[in-house]
Amino acid sequence: MDDKKIVVLAVALLMFPQLAQSIYSPALADIARVFGVGPQASAQMLSVYFLAFAFGVVVWGRMCDLIGRRPTMLAGITCYVAASLLALGVSTFDALLAAQGLAAFGAAVGSVVTQTVLRDRFKGAALAQVFSVMGIALAASPAIGLFTGASLVQGFGYRGVPAGLLLLAVVLWYWCRQVLPETRPRQVASPALFETLWQMLRDRDIWRSTLLVATFNIALFSYYSLGPFMFERLGLSAQWFGYSGVILALGSGLGAGLNKRLLRRGLSSAQLIQVSGSLTLVGASFVWLMEDSALFVLAMLLVVLAFGMAIPNILGSALVNYGDRLGTAGALFGLLYYLLIGGGLMLVAWGQALGETLMVCAVVAWMLAWIKPQKT
Repeated sequence: MDDKKIVVLAVALLMFPQLAQSIYSPALADIARVFGVGPQASAQMLSVYFLAFAFGVVVWGRMCDLIGRRPTMLAGITCYVAASLLALGVSTFDALLAAQGLAAFGAAVGSVVTQTVLRDRFKGAALAQVFSVMGIALAASPAIGLFTGASLVQGFGYRGVPAGLLLLAVVLWYWCRQVLPETRPRQVASPALFETLWQMLRDRDIWRSTLLVATFNIALFSYYSLGPFMFERLGLSAQWFGYSGVILALGSGLGAGLNKRLLRRGLSSAQLIQVSGSLTLVGASFVWLMEDSALFVLAMLLVVLAFGMAIPNILGSALVNYGDRLGTAGALFGLLYYLLIGGGLMLVAWGQALGETLMVCAVVAWMLAWIKPQKT
């Protein structure tokens, strides 16, 4: 199979989970209105998504070591299709949350199995370059989801969102069936799940990577959680919130592109993570100072630019010492950071304070970025 075809499919599959999450953000205000719940309750949809996603990562990651990458991917997307059909027919907010949880569980396959396929197929510098390309997709996909979600909500109400995601999932399922190869090695280790978990829990480098991924994601997704209500408070429509996604896409694409160029010039992943932590701190400070004005979106550009630089470097180097158990280790790594993201976004929804949230995330990320890894 041509590596370029695999990379193109991998881009779509890695974008899918974040599209599936961020596309709901413009619908939160409409969901609150339709089901008669407050901003804190509707914003919990993002927390439910990440918590269910965390357990999906474990199940699909483990399955891709046991039964193979390809059948696991098809099973996960099938689960998502079923959840989208359920979301279209619900009549209560609790049922919608349940459908969102099932959808997140299925969407997790697009993250953990795709990363495992890439780690099977590419090594060393080639893997770092591929993850740089993935970084562009990972950083841009929430902004694309934001704009798409706003358009769907304006045209069809919140039900336009699950309908659009259902169509996308069907297309991805067929594409995987036609293109995705089986990359699991013939002689693959089947280490005990809890043995690997215990090894990772004692690994300081894994905890550093886990906390870095979590803080950068909480910083980014706090905007998608709180932004709709901030725009509403400023007298701006959900459509304008969607347009802000275009601005943020420029910043995220710039960050990922800059990351790729700096890697080629010889900067290390550790140095780029340090730069990202500093950029996040500067951007968070300006958001905190400007959040009473729509101009705070411009300050968010630095936050998403830093995300686009940091995430591919963290993901590309996190599991270098677990090459004999990539599926299982990737699943557990994802479980750890998605649990932290879900818990963090619960606090974000409760606090309803974007500036303060970004400042806390920025300080933590900056401090972690300067801790040197023990292993290479």
